[in-house]
Amino acid sequence: MSRPVLFCFDGSDGSLRALRDAGALLAPRAAVVLTVWEAVATQIVASGGFAFSYVPDEEIFDGQEEAAARAAAEQGVALARNHGWRAIARVENARMNVWQTVVAVADEIDAALIVCGARGRNALKRAMLGSVAEALLHHSHRPALIAPLPSMQ
Repeated sequence: MSRPVLFCFDGSDGSLRALRDAGALLAPRAAVVLTVWEAVATQIVASGGFAFSYVPDEEIFDGQEEAAARAAAEQGVALARNHGWRAIARVENARMNVWQTVVAVADEIDAALIVCGARGRNALKRAMLGSVAEALLHHSHRPALIAPLPSMQ
């Protein structure tokens, strides 16, 4: 049985491009469409906010983040299936950070390939927050296909 491909999918133009590019380049097989979401408190800390900031109704916001992630994952599964992939959805809360969560899932499912799109952050955000695609290239021991952003033509 062949090992699955792991698609990192958040509904962004970059993740759409990555899924389509992989569909055009690779023979369809089993796939996991992974959408990673972050709790509001994690987002505050990651953006340089206070670790002990009070967020009213944090559970509501987290529920909305998780629901949006589930919707994105299902969208990705539908697109992957349209390209012939035997895809299932997976949604994970980034308890560490996004790239570490992706690597952990890839290891857990023994992914043959990680497919990820570029996000298009500006230089300042990329310097401060990093790039998931870039981190995957540096920290994962698995092959990765990183699709560039769609051209603006």
